[in-house]
Amino acid sequence: MTEWPGPPIPARRNGGVVVFARRGVKVVFSLVSITILALTWWGWQFIGDPSKGFATTNIFEDNGHPPAKPLDGAIDILLVGQDSRTDAQGNPLPREVLDMLHAGVSDGERQTDTMILVHIPQDGKKATAISFPRDSWVEITGGFGKHKLNSAYVYAYNDTSKTLQQQGNSNLKDVDAKAKDAGRKNLIATLEKFIGKPKMIDRYAEVNLSSFYEITKAIGGVEVCLNGPVKERKSGVDLPAGRQTVEGVQALAFVRQRYDLQNGDLDRIARQQAFLSGLANKVLSSDVLVNPVKIADLIDAVKKSVVLSAGWDLPEFAAQMRGLTSGNVEFHTIPTQGDATIGGAAVLRVDPAQVQAEVTRLTSDGQTAPVETSAKLPGAEAVTVELFDGSGSPTLATETRNLLQGKGFKLAADTKLSTRNSTVVRYAPGDENALALIKQVFGTAVQAEADRDVAPGKVRVLLGKDFKGASAGGPATAPSKTSPPSQPAQPPSSAPAAPTTTPIVAGDVPCVN
Repeated sequence: MTEWPGPPIPARRNGGVVVFARRGVKVVFSLVSITILALTWWGWQFIGDPSKGFATTNIFEDNGHPPAKPLDGAIDILLVGQDSRTDAQGNPLPREVLDMLHAGVSDGERQTDTMILVHIPQDGKKATAISFPRDSWVEITGGFGKHKLNSAYVYAYNDTSKTLQQQGNSNLKDVDAKAKDAGRKNLIATLEKFIGKPKMIDRYAEVNLSSFYEITKAIGGVEVCLNGPVKERKSGVDLPAGRQTVEGVQALAFVRQRYDLQNGDLDRIARQQAFLSGLANKVLSSDVLVNPVKIADLIDAVKKSVVLSAGWDLPEFAAQMRGLTSGNVEFHTIPTQGDATIGGAAVLRVDPAQVQAEVTRLTSDGQTAPVETSAKLPGAEAVTVELFDGSGSPTLATETRNLLQGKGFKLAADTKLSTRNSTVVRYAPGDENALALIKQVFGTAVQAEADRDVAPGKVRVLLGKDFKGASAGGPATAPSKTSPPSQPAQPPSSAPAAPTTTPIVAGDVPCVN
């Protein structure tokens, strides 16, 4: 792999071949933190104040963010899985623990390879979790330029550490603590800029390798489902197909595998969400909530390696969330536009305007969010989209129409089709500009066909069952070259609609790769 002039580049799929920059653990589940914190209200009843003893980081008071309390509205928490082989106090994990968890060499790299924004409305009765792929190509704040999202932390960490030591600070523990805070602040600032919501994030929780292992052991396993058997040496995963309960080493291997996955990091995110669905269901069940021993074990496990933002009133937060049930947690992933190679690095393309529109939609709490002019695509006002809905979904056409209008496209009247398999974009021969604009919404992999029946300045979009919706940026996969030709528009049919593509909801046991 081409040498990259910056922090080490994590692995991605490149042209169907998995390439690596280094070996090591890449996923530790941050949403574990939110699940455990929700227990503090019950924990108080059994074991006294469970909020004492957490490691904290003071990253909000001096950067213009609102104070941690009082809780006067929605809560927005950035949950981070840190690629670190140390505990919350910065002490290295024992070698025997790293070996047991197939953790590889502790090489000092600090990639934040799991980043999840959790939005909780004021009533605390639901939560929306939005995953951000680590390889998303974004502008890193702090003057570091465009890089992978997961490098925002390490760039600021390395820069601050070097500067402090050049200034004569020889206390390496103090340097490390200050550099960590700088990294966390830069990651938050980068994400807020990326989603177009300055000062939105008001809570931060960070976990590492050991806490995930300890927590899954404490609750006695989580039910998951695999589409096929998996066995991969570097992660240590060795599991059969179908539904099963995993804990400890195999639970960690299930969520950290990054080699031999068909869709690379996006498949790993699907595993994250599926596992956390089962985890939320287990932790919020009566089997755990009425068991003071399990509650004590859980809280003790998470305190070993969780870092929380200072000023977080956990009992108050838990009381606000006590109406939450596992079925009221939804998992989403930001829309992406396919793989690319930039400067020798394999990255994931993203459209900030598209991401901003989707995050706004997911965090609007039932209110219709206004379309910001910054989300419009230059030139889109000259293109009229004819939308034909053959997805079989009762909602996808409306969501797609709203997104297209927000981008500035003109919309003709919608037409309902019989359910069809593939999504196709048809455009006037030679009208490459209109096609390029529509691909910025649907992704570069969407099937496109020149059609003499389509007038210049117009684009005909036929939605199929493979369409994930406006929030996902297009079809589930690039269509096969051997796929049968798409059918012309058909009148409405009375055939039953195909199942709607929906986000993973906590409590479900979805089968994943």
